[in-house]
Amino acid sequence: MTKLLCIAGSLRTGAFSKQLARAAAALARAGGAEATCVDLRDHPMPLYDGDLEAASGLPEAAVRLRTIVQAHDALLIATPEYNASLPAVLKNALDWLSRPYAAEPTVSPFRDKVAGIMASSPGALGGMRALVHLRQVLMNLGVLVVTEQFALGNAERAFAADGGFADAKQAAAAQKVVQRVLHVAGRLRG
Repeated sequence: MTKLLCIAGSLRTGAFSKQLARAAAALARAGGAEATCVDLRDHPMPLYDGDLEAASGLPEAAVRLRTIVQAHDALLIATPEYNASLPAVLKNALDWLSRPYAAEPTVSPFRDKVAGIMASSPGALGGMRALVHLRQVLMNLGVLVVTEQFALGNAERAFAADGGFADAKQAAAAQKVVQRVLHVAGRLRG
C-alpha cells in the first residue's frame, strides 16, 4: 500500500489549501492508499538562518517533519498562491527539510520521492502561478513531480459540507493527480 503524505502550504485554520489537501487525501484513501495530512502549524520553524543552523542544528519541528516525510512514499502538496508564488511558510519548511541532519548527514528526506502538486485560490486562476514555483523548488530538491497538476479556482465555493468537492469535474481533475502520484510511487517502490 502506497503511503501518501498530504501537506497544505498555509497556516490559516480554514485555509482552502487545507481543505484541498484533506479532499485529496480522501480520494487517495478511496483509491486504496494510506493517506496522512500534516498541518505546518503543528511544526513551527523559525525562518531559515544559516547562523541559527550552525549554532543549533535543525529545529525540533524540522526533525519531526523530516521523519514523517521519510516514512511516506509520496507527497501531495496543496498550496495557496501568495503574490503569484508559494507562501513563505511552505518554502521555509522545504528549506529546513533540505538541510543536512547531523544524525543522517547524507540522507535527504526527499530521496526517491514522487509528488503531486495542487493549488487553491478564491481567484479564477486557482493558484496556477504558485504551481510553477512549487514545481521548480521540488524538482531542485530531487523530487520527481508528476506532470499532472490541479489548480482550484473560486475555492470558497469548491467544497461540499462533507469536505469533498462540490463539483464532479473538479473532483475528477484532482483524482487524476492523486491517481498518477499513487501509480508512479507504486512503480518506484517495485
